[in-house]
Amino acid sequence: MKKRILALVLALCMVFALAACSNGNNNDNANKGTNNQQNTNTANVINIGAIGCLTGAASTYGVSVANGIKLAVDEINNAGGIDVAGTKYTIALTQKDDQGDPTECLNAFNELTGNGIELIIGSVISSCSSAITSPANTAGVVMITPTSTADAVTTTSDYVFRSCYADSNQGAIAAAYAAQQGYTKVGVVYCAADTYSKGLYDSFSAACAANNVEIVVAESTDTMEANDFSNQFQSVIDSGVDFVFAPYYYGTVGPYLVPSARRAGYTGIIMGADGYDGVLGCISEGTEEYFYDVIFTNHYDSADTSDVVKNFVTAYGAAYNNEVPTAFAALAYDATYMMVQAITKAGAFDAASVKAALDDQTVVYTGVTGTFSLDATGTPNKGAAIIEFTNDGTSVTTQLRDTVSIG
Repeated sequence: MKKRILALVLALCMVFALAACSNGNNNDNANKGTNNQQNTNTANVINIGAIGCLTGAASTYGVSVANGIKLAVDEINNAGGIDVAGTKYTIALTQKDDQGDPTECLNAFNELTGNGIELIIGSVISSCSSAITSPANTAGVVMITPTSTADAVTTTSDYVFRSCYADSNQGAIAAAYAAQQGYTKVGVVYCAADTYSKGLYDSFSAACAANNVEIVVAESTDTMEANDFSNQFQSVIDSGVDFVFAPYYYGTVGPYLVPSARRAGYTGIIMGADGYDGVLGCISEGTEEYFYDVIFTNHYDSADTSDVVKNFVTAYGAAYNNEVPTAFAALAYDATYMMVQAITKAGAFDAASVKAALDDQTVVYTGVTGTFSLDATGTPNKGAAIIEFTNDGTSVTTQLRDTVSIG
């Protein structure tokens, strides 16, 4: 495969989850976020809840999401608030930590709704969001998840929406990319016990069949936190394929999956999904050279030169110690503005009115992660980027790939 910096924007109008290596700055921000309940009994205030994994194995995702939400709320409030039928309202944000655990997520949901909150942004990972979709629908509470990509999280005619695309979209992109690059035989390494990884495998498999790509070998692990992939990649090597789809989370990919594959002797393409976002913070010193030809689908590129992305990256860096925002922060930022746009359109902020506004498939949302409308399930119709790690011998960077269209 050519070693070049490429960008891919895929317009698939089809109908994002996620493990370790959070940094100290992010955890400080998370701790601040948990105490971010303000003015909940003040007139002209709209109470919005947020749920995410601010601590635990997936906390780097949750902290990024919390930061993105907080940045958007601060911008909105500093600009005078939300115009609701001619009256200005500010947002009072209450953030809750679900620790990446579905039971804790349900507890957080019950606490928020018990305090009268009808509008929630979250949760972060698909297993947690799945735990509160039915309660949200039963209680009539609007929920926008920024990053839960499992297909089943959103369905038609319910109160649950999202700002990310679904796993079926990512799997289709990966399969189409493999076909475009001329790969007719591929392999898969995934976790059969995980909703995210298994869902991506299923969608990738179906799209491979549609693109005349054969999955020659499929290997799995018992857990997403596996630390040795040598047996799986030995099977891949024995099969002779040069392209492997391996949908895991960054905390496994960086220190374990890629080094195991390369040490086993596999030299081909390793492709993942949005769970790879954050790998740069998890690469062990001395293993940078292993990250050649490692690529993944993602929701945005922080190096995009559009004004909306540049402004967001600048504002995020100013608020959070010059950090470059991940796609999780960008999606959370977009989810917050989606909620606000729906409130403005409805001219009200009760859940039923906001749901009705979000149900309108003609509404266009312009955000950091793209310009999109929602389909009948409340999932965005939008494209994706393919990100490549470029090894310079001492570090790994990410860039977009060349623009390619899918027929």
